[in-house]
Amino acid sequence: MDKEKSLSELNALIEINNDRIEGYDSAIKETDETDLKNMFTQFMQTSQKCKQELVSEVQKLGGKPEGGTKTTGKLYRLFMDLKSAMTGKDREAILNSCEYGEDVAVDTYEDCMKDNSDCFTPEQQSMLKKQYEMIKADHDKVRSMRDASKGKD
Repeated sequence: MDKEKSLSELNALIEINNDRIEGYDSAIKETDETDLKNMFTQFMQTSQKCKQELVSEVQKLGGKPEGGTKTTGKLYRLFMDLKSAMTGKDREAILNSCEYGEDVAVDTYEDCMKDNSDCFTPEQQSMLKKQYEMIKADHDKVRSMRDASKGKD
């Protein structure tokens, strides 16, 4: 197991979860719809749980957990804020922006697990698989809600 590679990959996943936490915090502020606020709160909690587990793993390896977000996450939040302002809190537009962020999170987890399986312990692989399944479920829920909202506005 390559410790430095493990730390790098775990920290990349911490960044993605930081992006999700900040992104959904923004999304909560951009909508007045209770069902969306509740869903986004649940998604933030998913990422807070994932982040906590990832931080623990980084610390076990003697590394320093990532505290920030990816530059792409900042750009995503800016895009979402601008799009929301221009569309007047349009439900479908908010869900489209959220799905874009979820696509990035799912892809990051998939790439990490596929390309770096040799740098994780079996326990870490199991943890990442569980986290991936939670993130993927959130992604699918956003997509489903987005598809259901098409044409309602």
